[in-house]
Amino acid sequence: MDLQFTSEELAFRDQVRTWVGSHLPSHIAEKVKQGLQLSRQDQQDWAKILGKKGWLAFNWPTQFGGPGWSAIQKHLFEEECALAGAPRIVPFGPVMVAPVIMAFGTPAQQERFLPGIRSGEVWWSQGYSEPGAGSDLASLQCKAELKGDRYIVNGQKTWTTLGQYGDWIFCLVRTSSEGKPQSGISFLLIDMKSPGITVRPIITMDGAHEVNEVWFDNVEVPVDQRIGEENKGWNYAKFLLAHERTNIADVNRSKRELERLKRIVKATLSGGLPCITTCVFAIRSLCWK
Repeated sequence: MDLQFTSEELAFRDQVRTWVGSHLPSHIAEKVKQGLQLSRQDQQDWAKILGKKGWLAFNWPTQFGGPGWSAIQKHLFEEECALAGAPRIVPFGPVMVAPVIMAFGTPAQQERFLPGIRSGEVWWSQGYSEPGAGSDLASLQCKAELKGDRYIVNGQKTWTTLGQYGDWIFCLVRTSSEGKPQSGISFLLIDMKSPGITVRPIITMDGAHEVNEVWFDNVEVPVDQRIGEENKGWNYAKFLLAHERTNIADVNRSKRELERLKRIVKATLSGGLPCITTCVFAIRSLCWK
């Protein structure tokens, strides 16, 4: 098997490297390389820069406004972004919910939601886990009751990563208690500015605010914001999770952070740094997903 890149692929890599090098803001790259916390503005500024180029949707087909890249091109793009110190693309919109909307959404939903994701203008959050429904996701209890042309949503989601920044959230909700737990779940797209939504921070052991609780108190969601059929949301959720799991690997970013950790350890052991604490923060930066 020939694992060498072709001349066309090498030319593509050079193109990406040049463009990222000239468009990635230096203050953002410096934060990433130093393992410092990025603000919402930092992350969305880079998303919008990519969006303007058409590269935020790097894994989308041309049919929906993506570049239609091959697997090798996607890998090279991610690798060059990581090496340059670009922030990780926040995956909830472009990597996770967008493929669901493409595959199962109506043309009207695709026209309504995909442009904002593709441009980086709209920040999406994920509403899956609940206090009693994490690994056993099918046991979720957040309830949506259909009344006329709207669902009334009540319940809670937890561990919502960066939910404090969300404009919209895609949620699994229980619309039926009959039959198997998996058969009574629906997939809703919910505007986080809707009355009745409360986001409460969960402060982790290191003092960071990265995850949240999201509460729904009689939140009204138009029925045209349901993806696919009612009670078929488990099928759409499994489709989404396939994209989430491959994204979590994040090999290119991990390679960059591992090299940074090696540099820190070398400097620490040679007396270039006062203590090992910096190594701990470097290790933590490898673990954020």
